[in-house]
Amino acid sequence: MHETSRPYVSVKFTRVGRIHSYLLADQAIASLTIGEHVVVCDGASSYAHAVVVHSVPQLRERRQPACDSARTVVRRASTDDEKDRERIADRERHAHQFCLMKIRERGLQMKLTRVEQLADRSKLLFYFTAEGRVDFRELVRDLASEFHMRIELRQIGVRDEARMLGGYGPCGRALCCTTFLDTFEPVSIKMAKQQHLSLNPSKLSGVCGRLKCCLRFELPNARGETHAGCAHESSCSGGCAGDGGCATGGGGCGSCASR
Repeated sequence: MHETSRPYVSVKFTRVGRIHSYLLADQAIASLTIGEHVVVCDGASSYAHAVVVHSVPQLRERRQPACDSARTVVRRASTDDEKDRERIADRERHAHQFCLMKIRERGLQMKLTRVEQLADRSKLLFYFTAEGRVDFRELVRDLASEFHMRIELRQIGVRDEARMLGGYGPCGRALCCTTFLDTFEPVSIKMAKQQHLSLNPSKLSGVCGRLKCCLRFELPNARGETHAGCAHESSCSGGCAGDGGCATGGGGCGSCASR
């Protein structure tokens, strides 16, 4: 860890959510333990509830926040904070059930995924999936009339839905999108062919119904080793074809020596 770095902890906002790093605002809370609930802040007035989780030692330097980051742990969660967190959870459950009822009543072709309420109670966020565009203006009016706060509906893709809900893949491990993947990169059937996998859709598809993300990052490198492929369908900065026949060799990005 660098000399100018400040102590931080890893936290999660939901059970299957992504791990985030937050600086400790006060040395008095430096002895936080795994599983302890805290109140964090992203800026001047954006507060949220989170839980402290285990931080992988090998990734500590990579996840170290900038010293001037606005992301800080404000305090340990008090009894009032815990009660407030429960009230928010109850409101989210009620909002989810009410929204489902209105979706059925109006016959909207959409699938509600999750509901989130901001800690300051200024907004309710409704995440949903749909095959196409959905006219949800009347639904927004129903929700605003019921909850008397700002309502926002966000349409997400099936891969985002899987990341949000979490789960386990056929490999028996937690979904890559909920653990370490930062972005969703394009995946094609050509990547399965390069790895000589059976082109069975049921075996190549993840829980989201799309091609598995691991087909991309497990492309073999020039030495035939997996878990290190550069995963480019055509070429990468080192001029390889992503098929194990890289001209530069060496392994670097996976299929070539570039980094």
